[in-house]
Amino acid sequence: MLVAVWMWATAKLAQMVAPGMRTANNVVMGVMRLSIALLALLVVSSCKKPTPTTTTETGSGSAAVAVVPADAYEPQPIETTRDKMMADRIDRMADKAAKTDAAKGDKTDSDWVPAEFKAGMAKWKDVGVYVDGKPLGFLTWGELPIGLKPTWVKDKVSAEKRPGTDDPGWRWAQQRFYKFTDYLKAVGIDAKTINELHVYGPKFSQTNIVKRKDLLSKAAEGFMFRFGGNTFGKPIPQIPEAFGNGKTPDKIAAVMIYIKKKPPKLVFNEGLELDGVMQNGVPYYGEPIRGGIRVYLDDRLAAIIKRQELDVKQATKDASGEMTWKLADVLKAQGVDTSKVVEVWTVRDELRADKFPGSDLATMTFAASSQAKGGILLGDKKVRASSIALHTRAIQKDELPAITPDDE
Repeated sequence: MLVAVWMWATAKLAQMVAPGMRTANNVVMGVMRLSIALLALLVVSSCKKPTPTTTTETGSGSAAVAVVPADAYEPQPIETTRDKMMADRIDRMADKAAKTDAAKGDKTDSDWVPAEFKAGMAKWKDVGVYVDGKPLGFLTWGELPIGLKPTWVKDKVSAEKRPGTDDPGWRWAQQRFYKFTDYLKAVGIDAKTINELHVYGPKFSQTNIVKRKDLLSKAAEGFMFRFGGNTFGKPIPQIPEAFGNGKTPDKIAAVMIYIKKKPPKLVFNEGLELDGVMQNGVPYYGEPIRGGIRVYLDDRLAAIIKRQELDVKQATKDASGEMTWKLADVLKAQGVDTSKVVEVWTVRDELRADKFPGSDLATMTFAASSQAKGGILLGDKKVRASSIALHTRAIQKDELPAITPDDE
């Protein structure tokens, strides 16, 4: 930059010198004076304190962090992906609280839309997994199959730096990832039967399309997803370089699995097309599922309870005068066979919370008032459930997912 300034100033100097002064000596002397001044400026600027540079860490967040010289005036903490997600969660909670005070009154979780899904993407708020157009499950941490175990990846997280010590200001932690191939096994799908698997992003033009040969390759070991806050938040894909069609969406909006049905094709810079028709919903299904209390039978979606769809004529009133429905009747109406159910688990706040014996299903009731905060109140004790997991076998304690110190 200084060289450019010097060249410009030289030209201007030659133009501005009076005609009587425009001799070779005068021009040379003027250029020399200007050169000396610019050289002095260069020396002064080179003596200034260096500014931090940026490098890329290999942690799972792959976030750029500031590398501060040893003599810097203050050590800089490393902001990890989890730090950012925690801050984002606070913002979202504040946004949700503001919506609660809106004119429509108490808004439930099923009505709340994260900021990134507002402009036409609200229908993809819940990240569903569909097989040939039929819903299989949803990618929330609390609704993952009980048999799906995490793949632990080392990650740098910020740590308190004690005064007067050489603490680095960070520590190694473990972040949980989940392999797509492990997910398929946990829900009983053989990868050899899959034609294509599509991972949608907020923009359909960024859909990652994975074929059977990709799922069966060694590279599939790195084809994973995680949650923004480890045990909460939106699912985020981890896609190896050049895996599938090479697209890398920054969030997951939905996962489509095609076994018998014809998969749509990706149209460059537009989206997905099936038989000449652009797809704005779930191919072979329609609008994606949003909201409701999801009921799983052995880790596969079996039914969805929506308050607005409950038949008031089938309800009875409990001692407090609140309307209740029999859970077994509602499930039977949706074609769910509960005859072999051994355990009933409630899921709330992303954890399996309460366990009931399967024999309780025959008489178990639930309420769906606004006090359930988007869920239902189950049984005589009215325990809140945002989803329900039915199992035809007893679940052992060590099978339940547990939150570790690195998750908190």
